Amino acid sequence: MNNLGTRELLADLIAFDTVSRNSNLALMAYIQNYLAGFGISSQLIPDAQGEKANLLAVIGPQDRAGIVLSGHTDVVPVDGQQWASDPFCLQEREGRLYGRGTADMKSWLAAVLALVPELVAQPLRLPVWLAFSYDEEVGCKGVPTLLTCFDQQPLLPAACIVGEPTEMRPIFGHKGKIAFRCEVTGHATHSAYTPQGVNAIEYAVRIIQQLMALAEKLKLQQNLAFDPPFSTLQTGVIRGGEALNIVPASCQFDFEIRTLPGVDARQLVAALQVWCQQQLLPEMQRISADCRITFSPLSHYPGLEPSTTTMIDELLSLLAPADALSTVAFGTEGGLFQQHGIPTLVCGPGAMAQGHKPDEFISLDQLAECEAFLRRLCRSLQTTGAPG
Repeated sequence: MNNLGTRELLADLIAFDTVSRNSNLALMAYIQNYLAGFGISSQLIPDAQGEKANLLAVIGPQDRAGIVLSGHTDVVPVDGQQWASDPFCLQEREGRLYGRGTADMKSWLAAVLALVPELVAQPLRLPVWLAFSYDEEVGCKGVPTLLTCFDQQPLLPAACIVGEPTEMRPIFGHKGKIAFRCEVTGHATHSAYTPQGVNAIEYAVRIIQQLMALAEKLKLQQNLAFDPPFSTLQTGVIRGGEALNIVPASCQFDFEIRTLPGVDARQLVAALQVWCQQQLLPEMQRISADCRITFSPLSHYPGLEPSTTTMIDELLSLLAPADALSTVAFGTEGGLFQQHGIPTLVCGPGAMAQGHKPDEFISLDQLAECEAFLRRLCRSLQTTGAPG
């Protein structure tokens, strides 16, 4: 196969509309074909419906603990956004490359794939794993099944780099996240006879008020390494009611908690459920026994806690000097890798400030800095002084 540069690969990757609601299989087939051109076999790990898949490939010896280069293939929607150009066609303007996923995070994937010819050119002392996942943007849903594949190997990788956009600054920590949907079932009646009904919206509001009070309590436990320095809680979506003259029988809302490392979000939600069972349901069921309050998990991923190992230190030596306790507000699959026993840092090209927005872009300078780091990494793995 002809070698493709990072920019050419990025143009190809951007052309695949891998918004999380869509399949990513066409993109994965492209990557598999690209890798096969260099003699690299890869494994697809499909989701339950067979509509999406993770991809795992390894270059180099598998009897030693190596390095994972991790990234997600899905992107956020462009619905309702005003773009100056087609978001799925890479465009260059004034030293920037525009397109959905340029910052978050197909530029990292393109740079990693562009490195493949160098990785296969000489025998490596340590393996390099390519771990590309689906549905990160909707709760890191793909990564857990990908991680189980490492359990079948002789050794777990010694380190993982998650290439989320950090302007190539190494990041050692981020918050965890848990998201739930609360569904309140009341009892409908004509609004002229309001006392005979159970207003699901009003009971949902009371639960949201409890969440607001909890959010204030969470501010008391702080870690100044994070911004904001406390766990946050917010209600993001609410739906309920049919007409103004009907006491609403149903209301649902979605809320999330973004927690500092060490804060157990599941315990917080469990306490809220107990409060609903003890305080609200008896009132509701005095009018109708059919009333109920249910909580359904939407997504969950752990935070990334600062840690260091010999391999992580070696990787840091290949990057620009940085604050040892740098953190970010957004979440990644890094906490899942760390929870699985793989030390992890987050470092990739571009800035999250450009992600998720119309006219998303990455600067050519950031792309070049990422390429230079990956080349240094490749050289380090080919020398007798390679980390391990």
